[in-house]
Amino acid sequence: MSSKEEELDLSLPSPIYSSEEELDLSALFPINSFEESQRESLLLNCLIGIVVGHISKLSPQHGHVIDLLWSLERTSKFEYNDTVRNNCKTLVSLVQKLKVHFTVPNQKIMSHVSLNLNPNLVVAAFINFHLLIVEVILHFKAGSIACVKGSIQNLQTELGFLITFLGDTAMHLQPNKNTVTDIEAMVNEVGRFLYLFFFTIILLVISMKKGTGKATTDIEAVVNEVGSLLHNKFFDMIEDITLQTTKEEEGNKKKGKELVVTKKEITGIKALVREVGSFLQPSFFMVSESGELDLALSNLLTKFDLLKTKIQEHCIAVSKMPSDMTTKTAVGSLIIVDSVLDDLMYTLNNNSDKIIGVEDEIVTLHKELMSLGCSVNDIAVQQEVGHEELMIRTRDIAYEVEYVINSFPHVWYLTLRLPQLIEKIQLIKIAIKEMKNNIDAAGILEVAKCPAEQVSSQSTKYPVFGNIIVGFEKVATEIVGQLVRGPDQLQIISIFGMPGIGKTTLANILYNDPSVVDRFDKRSWGVVSQTYNKKILLIEMLCSINHSKRETLENKAEESLAEKLYKSLKGCRYLIVIDDIWDINVWNDLERYFPNDRIGSRILFTTRNKEVGSEASPHSVINALPLLSDAECWKLLQGKVFEDGNCPQELPYIGKQIAKNCHGLPLAVVVIAAILSNMEKKEHLWQEVARNLSSHISDNPNKFMQILELSYEHLPNHLKPCFLYFGTFEEDDEIYVRGLISLWVAEGFIEKEEQKCLEDVALKYLMELIDRSLIIVHKRRPNGEVKTCKIHDLLHEMCSRIGEKMNFWKMVNYNEDDPPMFFSQVLIHRQHNCVNINWRESRIHSLPSGLRVRSVLFRCGHLVERSTIITSSFKVLRAFRFSRVPNDHHLIGIEHLVHLRYLIISFKLPPMESFHKLEYLRVYTNFKIEIPEILLTMLSLRHMHFPGGAYFSASCRQQASMVESFQISSNLQSISVIRIFDETDEKILRCLHNLRRLKGEVGSSLNYSFDSLKQLESLRLQSNVGVPSSSLITPPLNLKYLTLVNVHVSPKQMETIGRLEYLEVLKLQHVAFEGEQWDTNEGEFPQLKFLKLYDVQLAEWNALGDNFPTIQRLVLQNCYNLKNGIPPSFGGILTLQMIEVHWCTKAVELSTKQILEEQLDVGNEEFKVIISGPKSERKEQGECESEEQEESENEEITDEFMEH
Repeated sequence: MSSKEEELDLSLPSPIYSSEEELDLSALFPINSFEESQRESLLLNCLIGIVVGHISKLSPQHGHVIDLLWSLERTSKFEYNDTVRNNCKTLVSLVQKLKVHFTVPNQKIMSHVSLNLNPNLVVAAFINFHLLIVEVILHFKAGSIACVKGSIQNLQTELGFLITFLGDTAMHLQPNKNTVTDIEAMVNEVGRFLYLFFFTIILLVISMKKGTGKATTDIEAVVNEVGSLLHNKFFDMIEDITLQTTKEEEGNKKKGKELVVTKKEITGIKALVREVGSFLQPSFFMVSESGELDLALSNLLTKFDLLKTKIQEHCIAVSKMPSDMTTKTAVGSLIIVDSVLDDLMYTLNNNSDKIIGVEDEIVTLHKELMSLGCSVNDIAVQQEVGHEELMIRTRDIAYEVEYVINSFPHVWYLTLRLPQLIEKIQLIKIAIKEMKNNIDAAGILEVAKCPAEQVSSQSTKYPVFGNIIVGFEKVATEIVGQLVRGPDQLQIISIFGMPGIGKTTLANILYNDPSVVDRFDKRSWGVVSQTYNKKILLIEMLCSINHSKRETLENKAEESLAEKLYKSLKGCRYLIVIDDIWDINVWNDLERYFPNDRIGSRILFTTRNKEVGSEASPHSVINALPLLSDAECWKLLQGKVFEDGNCPQELPYIGKQIAKNCHGLPLAVVVIAAILSNMEKKEHLWQEVARNLSSHISDNPNKFMQILELSYEHLPNHLKPCFLYFGTFEEDDEIYVRGLISLWVAEGFIEKEEQKCLEDVALKYLMELIDRSLIIVHKRRPNGEVKTCKIHDLLHEMCSRIGEKMNFWKMVNYNEDDPPMFFSQVLIHRQHNCVNINWRESRIHSLPSGLRVRSVLFRCGHLVERSTIITSSFKVLRAFRFSRVPNDHHLIGIEHLVHLRYLIISFKLPPMESFHKLEYLRVYTNFKIEIPEILLTMLSLRHMHFPGGAYFSASCRQQASMVESFQISSNLQSISVIRIFDETDEKILRCLHNLRRLKGEVGSSLNYSFDSLKQLESLRLQSNVGVPSSSLITPPLNLKYLTLVNVHVSPKQMETIGRLEYLEVLKLQHVAFEGEQWDTNEGEFPQLKFLKLYDVQLAEWNALGDNFPTIQRLVLQNCYNLKNGIPPSFGGILTLQMIEVHWCTKAVELSTKQILEEQLDVGNEEFKVIISGPKSERKEQGECESEEQEESENEEITDEFMEH
């Protein structure tokens, strides 16, 4: 630009984009490696995405600004031309419109965005937006921001404190308008500074030429281009950071007059551009020594000091107000007190540098809170009037302590807050003491005896009554006739009725009816629900029809799955159950995949909508399920409550009243029966239930939901949060038990018990919920343990409604087509235990903040973004799931989540130094993960799983190989899937003395010894080499579950396994027996309950009469070479319940039938046999399909929690 001042033409055109002339961001960075060549490009895209996401939610009408910014992310190459110049001019013309989004909007603007927003919420949301930008800046190359890194980190700390203060709701129970106004003014100054930074970067990117000439020449061209476009209004925005015009120039500014850019201003721009440009590409821009950014940051930080003084004065004023004021939580457990006590001890022992000067107050706080916990537990078992309020106050103060301590505020803030917290605790203790004194003085001791009449679910098991169809005997008989008789053409049969009437239960009984099982060649069950997912439904059907691997099917396209389903059914008489279908369009979409061969095939619907069945086919049969009569309700209630059928004489009258008040809804009867089953059979207790039940009944359509809510109200306090957690799952989700209880443990729901690990206590909690008929067992493991569970749709709906109403959890949905709504997903003040995020967009640059959120479960579709930002705004986050994202995704800022106990990700393992409290880790990748040494020494970590495989780090292996007495202090209980290829790997494993479950990948020749792992209960070893491994494996003596895959076993190896005294489950898959022969010895397998042989190289199997004396289930699949069949000794084993034979030799089938005859001859009428293969797919005896076949050989891959 010439020295002569040039005026800027403000009559600018609209943005112009050319598909062939888009910005090539990659041209800014040389191609070396990902970490070096694409780091800044990645961060730049993140920065743009954060701002675009912010603007789109606050002002979606500014689409032209959004489009222009998005265009900067495109990576196609361009030549510098008029299109880019016009885009640059357009952006400059929008300076003020873009600027306003970096500062807190006034009430007029907010009235168009959302109604009745708390001012604290608005300001905190903008602080979080600023923190996202700062997080990106701090991740630029260290050398490029070295001169200002310290100041930027201080800015991050100060912003973090402000958002902590705004989230400390106890400090805002009294009016604080002036304080919030002061904070807002400070936030706006930070916003103007960050806007300057962002705007400068955008101008640099737009103006930069593609050429790679000399740096000094190119930087002059860039600066000249920027200067030619800017006008003096730009400097209104940056006057606080010393880039100010002269007094003479200020005097020339008049409203409406076009201004010019002077030579002095261009000099300032050059300095700023050089500094900001050095962040993007240090090798291209020489770092400026002008210190413009550092000076601006210093000015900002000075103003923070003044603001903190005002906040301190406010806190002192609040501390003089009544100390019994605090926030209210509706759901929680007193177990939170134990969790917070652990946090206090951790802070004292590990964060001493952050609590200098307040150590004694924290010790006192720990002492007082522990005393309060003991006091409130004493009254919790007495159920006195007013005790509930004191329990809630105790929970609330525990949450408040957790927030204050784990937010790491300034020490001066702790100095003010800790005494107040201690005083609140002391006031609650005084109230508890007064309550106890009043009870003693009034002599009200009889009331305290009532709870003693409650029967623990541990001692009274809920009676199984599911196969008796009370009230539906006639309709069940009719539907069986419709299924097994009638026309040869394909026919649709529909069962419809209201929620909870028993449609699914009845369909399940019919599905397993012996006459139905015998009638059809193939059967399948699929669930639709409100959200129809075609691919998942097709996979479910194929898994049950063909026993296909779910993982293989998930990689196929929908049409490929549909074709496979059609071919599987073609020529077969089949029964397909489509459960919980809501819309006829679902059937219209699926109908063509079911061939009509006119051989008697049937489709069975269960639906709440009668029209679904009638519209599906003119020949369909509709079966309506009526409500039960009062007599039928009483019959069902009796069968559920009285296992022996004997009802005490004083109970029928009140029992019939309870049954009548269930209004004929079977599910209501079942739930109420569960309550009664866990109580003493006393008339006055039943009368209390009847009174409460009556008060909940009204004439509204949802009266059954009010009945069901009684089941929640009657839960013990420790089970309420566990039950509500089921609302965070999708309807009809199959929930893996191990993952579920790990989440409960991470949330702090589980109480410590002596001589028991937390996972075992959590499992006991789950069984209590199952015994109360609130949770359904879906699949069991071979040893009978619950593997997966479900919750009924109606109970799930109730769970969700209660959870959201009480702020226990929040569902956040993001969809591409939804209109953006600012603040609708900002979770700042409410005490949410869990936030479930369903992300259906292809972009995600940042996660919503949640100061008090304890868990974030993230579900997403296909992401195209390479990075996501998470800030320090999650102050107490304990569980975080961020899976199903690309393996090369980057989660920037994850190191801030220092309180995590539970972490699931699907990308490269981040640095783990910050996660000292982590208990559960799962990393989904398609490549093997190097396990850093720190994971093996983290005392809190109990479970780590790498489904894609993992190996010990080189440094850890080096130490193990060089130090003869190598030791590791670890509490790890489960590891998968770890590579064990040499003695060094084995030596490291032997140091993990607390291991209970291990899954490993072994080499081809090494002999492995695990006998030093005394607590190991479950072992799975697999060789991935081309031929079966010939390793000799020495398992520990206490082993209960053993799976060997692709290994060679010698007679000595099998004898070693057979001598395992406690072995209950043995699975041999792709195993080669030496000489293709297996001869068992006397007394082997004394406790084995389940044996599976899958694709084994075995021709002859001989067993003695005393082998397998406790076997219950035997599965043989793809045993093509077994010539002599199953040993005849199995015919005399009275504990045997089922044999499954799939695609085996004729000898195996014949021996199975012989064993069936022998079992029936000795009176084992419950014995079942399932035979399938090329010549037979019909069941010889029994009622149920094999659950094991659904799991197939990949059971071990899915035996942890996995989201649908």
